[in-house]
This record gives sequence, structure tokens and C-alpha cells, in this order.
Amino acid sequence: MADVDTIDAAHARLQAQADQTLSAIRTLSTKLQDAAAGGDTMAREWNLDLREVALAIQAEQQQVGALVQALHDFVVNNAHQSVAAAPYQPPPPQYQQPQYQQPQYQQAVPQGGGLLGRFMGSNFGSAMATGAGMGIGFGIGESIIDDIF
Repeated sequence: MADVDTIDAAHARLQAQADQTLSAIRTLSTKLQDAAAGGDTMAREWNLDLREVALAIQAEQQQVGALVQALHDFVVNNAHQSVAAAPYQPPPPQYQQPQYQQPQYQQAVPQGGGLLGRFMGSNFGSAMATGAGMGIGFGIGESIIDDIF
């Protein structure tokens, strides 16, 4: 399993890439708007096409965000479950004397420690926990698209 620093580094790279994509779209849109203002009749059409591309990228980012959120939820929901398989027990014989077993006690998992605690304390884990993952925390949001176009 990847450690928290690796996850945070990947999250930071993904955020930086989203920022670069947004910057490229903004730059091209500005050029097309200037060309349209200068009388280029096709520039307006191309800017509308660019808006469609930006909306498609936004939808893709939202799907990736939903996938990452589902993975995050899976990790959080399964972090306290034991990964060890139950020991093999042979089938019971035809007749067996009743046996008394000692009660089994489960050891409590300390909150805030271990893998889950480190993950939730990471930049990525805290962003996912607060809902500021891909769709909200970075990327091409609806207000940004409205600002560009």
C-alpha cells in the first residue's frame, strides 16, 4: 500500500496538472475572444467549441473525483477490519462433547493513529474528507468556465 507522502505527492501533481490545463484553456479562450473582437468571424465559433471541450474536461474530472472519493470511502470503511483469514477448522465429528470456549475479546483500534490516522491527516485525505476533492478543490469548476467564456 502506498504511503501517505506518495498519495499527497500524486494529489499535488494532479492539482498542478489541472491548473496547467485550466491556464491553457484560459489563454486560448482569451486569444479567440480577441480575434472575434477584431472581426474574425470563425473565432467566436472556435471559442464555443473550446467551451465544449472545457465542459467535457470538467465532466471527466468530476468522474475521476467520484472514483477517488469511492476509493477513499472504501479505505476508510475497511480500515478497521482484520485482514487475517480465519484459521482452518476441520469438520466436526459425528458426536462431540459440548465444549466451553473462553470469550473472545476484540482489541479496540485506536482512533487517529495508524494508517487511517496518517491518511486522514494528509492533504489528500483531509481534502477528500471535507469534500474538496477533484470537483471542488481544483480543476475546471462551473464558475471558472463562466469566467473564461
